Amino acid sequence: MGPLLARAGVPYYMAARLRPIISQLHRTMSSAKLIDGTAVAKSVREDVAARISSFKAKYPRFQPQLAIVQAGERPDSTTYVRMKAKAAEEVGIEFHHVALPAASTVEEVIATVKQLNDNENVSGILVQLPLGDHVTPEGERLVTEAVSPEKDIDGFHAYNIGHLSSRASEPLFAPCTPSAVIRLLESTNVPLSGANAVVLGRSDIVGSPVASMLRNRDATVTQCHSRTKNIEAIIKNADIIVAAIGKAQFVQGSWLKPGAVVIDVGINYIPDSTKKSGQRLVGDVDFTSASEVASHITPVPGGVGPMTVAMLMENTLKSAERLWEKQRQRKVKPLKLNILEKVPSDIEIAMAQTPKRISDLALEIGLLPDELESYGKYKAKVELSVLERLAHRKNGKYIVISGITPTPLGEGKSTTTIGLAQALGAELGRPAFACVRQPSQGPTFGIKGGAAGGGYSQVIPMDEFNLHLTGDIHAVTAANNLLAAALDARMFHEATQSDKALYTRLVPTKKGKREFAPLMFKRLQKLGIDKTNPNDLTPEEITRFARLDVDPATITWNRVMDTNDRFLRKIIVGKGPAEQGHERETGFDIAVASECMAVLALTTGLEDMRTRLGAMVVATSKQGQPITADDIGVSGALAVLLKDAIKPNLMQTLQASAGTPVFVHAGPFANIAHGNSSILADQIALKLAGTEEGDSPDRVGYVLTEGGFGADMGMEKFCNIKCRVSGLKPDGVVIVATTRALKMHGGGPDVTPGKPLHETYTKEDLVILKEGCKNLVKHIQNSRKFGIKVVVAINQFSSDTAAELALVRDEALAGGADAAVVSNHWAEGGAGARALAEALVATCEGSSQFKFLYDLNLSIEEKISIISREIYGADGIELSPLARTQVDTYTKQGYSNLTICMAKTQYSFSHDPKLKGVPTGFTIPIREVRLSAGAGFLYPILGDMATMPGLGTRPGFWEVGLDPVTGAVQGLF
Repeated sequence: MGPLLARAGVPYYMAARLRPIISQLHRTMSSAKLIDGTAVAKSVREDVAARISSFKAKYPRFQPQLAIVQAGERPDSTTYVRMKAKAAEEVGIEFHHVALPAASTVEEVIATVKQLNDNENVSGILVQLPLGDHVTPEGERLVTEAVSPEKDIDGFHAYNIGHLSSRASEPLFAPCTPSAVIRLLESTNVPLSGANAVVLGRSDIVGSPVASMLRNRDATVTQCHSRTKNIEAIIKNADIIVAAIGKAQFVQGSWLKPGAVVIDVGINYIPDSTKKSGQRLVGDVDFTSASEVASHITPVPGGVGPMTVAMLMENTLKSAERLWEKQRQRKVKPLKLNILEKVPSDIEIAMAQTPKRISDLALEIGLLPDELESYGKYKAKVELSVLERLAHRKNGKYIVISGITPTPLGEGKSTTTIGLAQALGAELGRPAFACVRQPSQGPTFGIKGGAAGGGYSQVIPMDEFNLHLTGDIHAVTAANNLLAAALDARMFHEATQSDKALYTRLVPTKKGKREFAPLMFKRLQKLGIDKTNPNDLTPEEITRFARLDVDPATITWNRVMDTNDRFLRKIIVGKGPAEQGHERETGFDIAVASECMAVLALTTGLEDMRTRLGAMVVATSKQGQPITADDIGVSGALAVLLKDAIKPNLMQTLQASAGTPVFVHAGPFANIAHGNSSILADQIALKLAGTEEGDSPDRVGYVLTEGGFGADMGMEKFCNIKCRVSGLKPDGVVIVATTRALKMHGGGPDVTPGKPLHETYTKEDLVILKEGCKNLVKHIQNSRKFGIKVVVAINQFSSDTAAELALVRDEALAGGADAAVVSNHWAEGGAGARALAEALVATCEGSSQFKFLYDLNLSIEEKISIISREIYGADGIELSPLARTQVDTYTKQGYSNLTICMAKTQYSFSHDPKLKGVPTGFTIPIREVRLSAGAGFLYPILGDMATMPGLGTRPGFWEVGLDPVTGAVQGLF
């Protein structure tokens, strides 16, 4: 500088004074502007925190969570984990540190990662590397690729790296350090498009991803590595240099093009005696010389490092937002329907459709893999734990599907349930679930046939649906008959042994010790005996404990089987010589009429089921005390037999369109038991169709649960029995009607199986139809008594005329329906029920005004009378002497506050199936009253109602068989 000043004519003594000033000015004019990674990182974290706060204001349950898996306690790894934990706390991200032993194998780490993948509360997963000297690079790759790409916030999964390298796609996540590099470059406002960029390094973590990201921003990229020749000359032409080569102060300022932007990713330690640690942290670039040439440069530390952690927080939030939306979408991919103008038979339609795998459907509706127990490819059981996981959700809309009084012509209630669900899902894009009962083998092989729906609105695979399914009915049969066997065996042993011998066998000495079985303490408590040592009971207490002293005349517990077998209605048991003449008259009921089935349908969980099973009363003692399954000691075993049956079964509809999964669970008959599928299936469906706080009303899903037979049967029991137990409030009822069935109620001719339909049912007849509409109006009025909205679905037949359909619609609206819509779902699937779905949605806006028909504290007789008068239209009731005795007994035993489950014919409002339409002037005869204490109801048996159906002359089983080549079921309908 001295010669320069001299040539400029500056005297020597002045030059000496100006030299330091000019040097300082030169440094000021040429030094690089620092890219402050700490400041930019702070800005990123503040933005993340603000976004989380804003999201939580709308959706309070939204909570991003970062999970870091660390094997061992390496000091450097622990430091990094601590830094990330601190950053997470600062922005409002929940931090979950999974600490594994240092010696953890690759398989053990992968198992942990998979658990985190399935945990819906975890937004992002990071495996802190290295995992230890015993883990090879291949092992580390297996671990990083075990992380779900959806939660790979590190961006190391092959899926994300692959998409990052492609110009045609976007990764779910870009790696954090490369993202930090790009964000820092963008903070300088230096254009990346068209710039010459040099990337030093080719690691999968930094070098290669940075090169890809720069190319995607239209920079011209040269990637150098340890074997690149003339590296100095290459760098000299670069507008942008990203140094990630791992060599301390490798890049010198003299290598740089003036004005270049330098991002230093290096982390290297060099000796420095001035530092307490004896070493100093430097980058891959010689900062002192480079800063005099570059226009922008990152310091080390304080550059890329803090930004990497900030980008990790941003990726975690990005993942949380994406997963939140995904969980709320519940979008089901539809199966395309090939609708034919001439509709084939139900089984032909069902067999022509290939269902989707039930595991795929489960994921689409928001179930986790651990919440599904597959039974083959197309059906599965759902774990009850889903209720706890989704307890925070507001339930979807709850609709019961019912119908007019049934006729042999059929009303299509199941078909409407399925078609409407398909319409809500496929046509309106609403989450929608159908909940139906499991068909009994009795009707399936009898006259009625199965209950899978029909036409292009049915459950598939329909053969599996109608035959066995997952074995729940068989489990109910086994449980019921175990209790029956235990009761008869106990009576036999009491009759053939002394008190002492009986007690000794009930409470035997084992290995020198005598103990009560756990269930025996319930009986001791019931008897008021406060003793725990079997040897302490007095002779009087032993007699009371050991002898149930059953009065055979009071036994109400029959054996069951799932077949229509009329010759088992009355039988004699105990005819064998070993029973020593202890005979008694008893009988069989159909399995779906068993109280065990009612308990399965009404239970709310395993503990509740165990309690209900134990409370079931099978008889009365000679002292007038109720004898329960707990007294007999069998309730624990019954619960074991039903432990799998309690889980609802998941199937699908033909269309399997957006939101049309089907829960098939429990099968209590509606003319004997309460006629509704399980509470648990409804509860799970309502949560899956439910909404998060902050969701708009148009996201609300629908659950369509079918009540058996007419609204006077299944719907009345749904409201008065099922809803009391569940605490759920229905939003509306859909009453299904057809012109043909209404004509029969209007006085149309009887229908005889095998004979052609009378022309009344195939041609227009407005007079008879209008008279029959009175039956529909009575059901509408009954529904109104429960305070719920009423939509009438007019299930269309090809022979219906426009005038007939209009008449039914007008009569329904005049009779008090909120809406009445013609629906052609049988022939058109979901599309045919679109108008019905739209009417249902419009009608059921707002909250439910549901109420019960009667107070439980009324007497048994009063409650029976209210149902008979208000729902059936009877003048009153008449109790038989047996029924009167039973009512008095149950009242004395403390069962008068139970609900009422009327067992009567489904074919009339009255007890007489011949009385069609809306009969009046009749009295309901109550033949007997049975107690279902475990289910929580009393069921009066009206008239000559049978609890075991019989087979007709020409049962449906004649048509059923197997294709010998394919094994496919044929002729089921």
